[in-house]
Amino acid sequence: MKKILASFMVFGLAVAALTGCGGNKATIDTMELKIGVSTGEDDPRNIAAKEFADEIAAKTGGKLTAKVYPSGELGGDAALIDALAAKSGKVDIVISDASNFATYEPKMGISALPFLFDDFDTAWAFMDSDVEAEAEEPLLKKNIRVLAHYCNGFRCVTNSKKPIETPEDMKGLVIRTPENPIIMATMSALGASPQPLSFSELYPALQQGIYDAQENPIPVIYNNNLYEVQDYLSVTNHIYSGMCFVISEDIWQRMPAEYQEILKEAAKGSAESDRESNRLQTENLLDELEKAGMKINEPDLAPFADVTASVISDNASVYGDLYQKLQDWRAAH
Repeated sequence: MKKILASFMVFGLAVAALTGCGGNKATIDTMELKIGVSTGEDDPRNIAAKEFADEIAAKTGGKLTAKVYPSGELGGDAALIDALAAKSGKVDIVISDASNFATYEPKMGISALPFLFDDFDTAWAFMDSDVEAEAEEPLLKKNIRVLAHYCNGFRCVTNSKKPIETPEDMKGLVIRTPENPIIMATMSALGASPQPLSFSELYPALQQGIYDAQENPIPVIYNNNLYEVQDYLSVTNHIYSGMCFVISEDIWQRMPAEYQEILKEAAKGSAESDRESNRLQTENLLDELEKAGMKINEPDLAPFADVTASVISDNASVYGDLYQKLQDWRAAH
């Protein structure tokens, strides 16, 4: 009888061991992470992402490396986020506008509501706040973990027809936007006709006259040569584009704690570099764009803020309690 019981115990332990092995994913020891970015190589986010790659390689003795795929090589923003959420293996890290994640968590649009912030420091403080963290938390269930916040900058309108001095000048313009509900709603409120398109397709679309206009931060406009296919730049600063540096939660959970800490610190360090680079480029590149032939104007922004206030009120219910937390945060800052 004792022999039979002993045999059952050994069998049970063996089954448990096999079940445990089958249920656990292998811990990552060495890996090359694929970083997907939609903009060109000279964009601050690509430069900072390469700094991130250098840092993690140095800190892990080359066991953990990363390769940056710029210019939409792995897909546009929406496709990159979809691939990450689907655990496709196509991409491991994505750097994209925070509000582009709103298709997976609607509250992620909160940082992109029009005319929320007047300057970089305030915008950065919000992106690092508990309010933004609360918006991001549900993304974990979608295989998306936010490690840091890059800066895309304040979005401005360019077009091939006329300077934008008032909201009236926006009426009828066919304007390219990302596939982003808040940005599209903002352009619609101003009277333009927003049509989403992948960033990698934007330059030829403007060149062929398919679109009259587009809207992006100053560094993006310059570093991706959009001045070659657009005549007017209006400094509307209608939306601050904070970006999320995100990693696959599946990959993250397979990392040893030591690697996780290295990744977090490298992501935050590269984000600081990206932010300062973006601030400097925003300050300095207007002159370069003017030299390149663009006609630049700085309209009174108050009428634009008034017209787009409906975008904020229309979306308040989407954000629930988070909307009041946003208002409280703004009042305190």
